[in-house]
Amino acid sequence: MLYSKIEGEGKPLLILHGFLGMSDNWKTIGVQLSTEGYQVHLLDLRNHGRSFQSEEFSYELMAQDVFDYCKGHNLEKVSVIGHSMGGKTAMLFAATYPQMIDKLIIADIGPKFYPQHHQTILAGLNAIDFAKKPSRAEVEATLEEYITDFGTRQFLMKSLFWQEPGQLAFRFNLSVFNKKLDEIGVALPEAAVYNKPTLFIRGGNSAYIKDGDFDAIKKHFPLASFETIPNAGHWLHAENPKLFHQLAAAFLESNN
Repeated sequence: MLYSKIEGEGKPLLILHGFLGMSDNWKTIGVQLSTEGYQVHLLDLRNHGRSFQSEEFSYELMAQDVFDYCKGHNLEKVSVIGHSMGGKTAMLFAATYPQMIDKLIIADIGPKFYPQHHQTILAGLNAIDFAKKPSRAEVEATLEEYITDFGTRQFLMKSLFWQEPGQLAFRFNLSVFNKKLDEIGVALPEAAVYNKPTLFIRGGNSAYIKDGDFDAIKKHFPLASFETIPNAGHWLHAENPKLFHQLAAAFLESNN
């Protein structure tokens, strides 16, 4: 069973984080929505955060994990917000179990194939030698040699924890990601279609969803609508949480 942090009471709302992330990345927006009539389930996907680790890693398995989580918590109908890898998981979950979905929001990811683009981040992560018992500052200094963007480093540092006194580790399963990196970019299956309204929110500075992708998205999500958060990149929910919340809440409360 996936680990989750559950906030509030009301309609069930699942939030699925992106690659190398965890449930805590969505705590601000999750807590806010939990005060607005939603029981928010902040999930850690497999091989991330506090959830179980497995040598198996694919979107089919992650969608099945979400289904099993819903069954385990007696959730018959849920709304889902998914970001990046979590967004593609949410797409496949919705296309496979449409009867379980109330509202679907996808943050800055499309159903298309994405070529590998995390190699530099993985190189930085693999350069850290935890056998030498580095401090948090030393871990960050190593990451800085590979990753110039401060926000990306801070995002990765959130998964750092004290495995035991004096011994840091990452919560995510780096060894599996090294072997299964291609799985992150896999396209949604050709036959996967979800015929209910779906909101895609993209970052204005992000290249993950381009104007030219809209038609391809509508082949899988015929009732898709699109919103753009200006001056935000791929971590749009962290860069402009106010506008992201506003767009998400309006869609969740709409009658469509």
